[in-house]
Amino acid sequence: MSRPLRIVVAGSAAKAPGHGGWAWALLQYVLGFRQLGHRVFWIDPLERVTPGLQGVPLARSPHAAWFRSLVSRFGLADCSALLVHGETETIGRARAVAIQAARESDLLLNVSGALKDAEILGAAARRVYLDLDPGFTQLWQAVEGLDMGLDAHTDFVTIGPSLPRSGLPVLDRVWITTLQPIVLAHWPPAAPAVERDAFTTVANWRGYGSITVDGVFFGQKAHSFRRFLDLPTRTGDRFALALGIHPDERADIDALRSSGWELLDPRAVAGTPDQFQHFVRGSFAELAIAKSGYVARPTGWFSDRSVCYLASGRPVVAQDTGLADVLPVGTGIVPFATIDEAVEAVQRVRRDYAAHARAARSIAEEYFDSGIVLTRLLRNLELAA
Repeated sequence: MSRPLRIVVAGSAAKAPGHGGWAWALLQYVLGFRQLGHRVFWIDPLERVTPGLQGVPLARSPHAAWFRSLVSRFGLADCSALLVHGETETIGRARAVAIQAARESDLLLNVSGALKDAEILGAAARRVYLDLDPGFTQLWQAVEGLDMGLDAHTDFVTIGPSLPRSGLPVLDRVWITTLQPIVLAHWPPAAPAVERDAFTTVANWRGYGSITVDGVFFGQKAHSFRRFLDLPTRTGDRFALALGIHPDERADIDALRSSGWELLDPRAVAGTPDQFQHFVRGSFAELAIAKSGYVARPTGWFSDRSVCYLASGRPVVAQDTGLADVLPVGTGIVPFATIDEAVEAVQRVRRDYAAHARAARSIAEEYFDSGIVLTRLLRNLELAA
């Protein structure tokens, strides 16, 4: 590295208090750039319409309490600010400090376009949109006509490594591709013994609206999962889901339970970064079922959550999103497309667990180490030698 860069990471962990996994996904960038020796400022932006914030002063909101807990846990109090779009009150550093950080930055990385504040965005010369929903982001704008805020940015990055050749719209932009980083110093290999002898995951049954384009349905995790309901019966294995699912989804809840799936409260087992980490590291392996949209037109998407399993030395049995074009598969990561393939993948991991566990950690070290991933990203942005 020729010199430390000044980097602003804009991304909202505070919009989702009690979601330890999402906090980790965002903080991998903040902590990863810092570990490389760069000067990092984190802006956590909220909208006044955020559920739980309406009619409540920011300082007394659950979002502020969550933000304070994160900056305290990770030593970020001196380089972070929680703010509401269009308002002057902040938690942490003052709004003026955030604006100055953007003005002096070599790079402002806007995760999922969470920062919409024109004054802060406009202060930065390099404004990078980081797309965490490859395919959906582009279709929402190209087909649904939603303004994803892309025009406010100078550069575009996606975690869909195969997006540029997927046939999905690219909106007349050049998309730099990247994998999801993990700071391995925070995620050492777990002990070989497991606390929960089950294939687990942490997930939301639904996230956002689905879309149909030219007869192709881009749906949610619910739409994928229903194809694999018989997996516990077919394998005789144990599957425990820390699943965010609305209680009104009664038919799906009953179908999952009657098919042998264990349903856990994600806020109880993964509500903080430490709880999430403990849950992942204590699991036997992950069963990673993707949103159906990621499968309908493969982009090579791979979950930040799954990366945490790999780093812990926990194998990942993953629904295929074009993974073989991006990652080594077969040992450590075992992809599947059909329920028959899923059954075989589960059985393969059980038959030679030690080999799959070793491979999982090796893949994390070779492909997802934040030092490698973020250095490559900066190089592709022509910000590092």
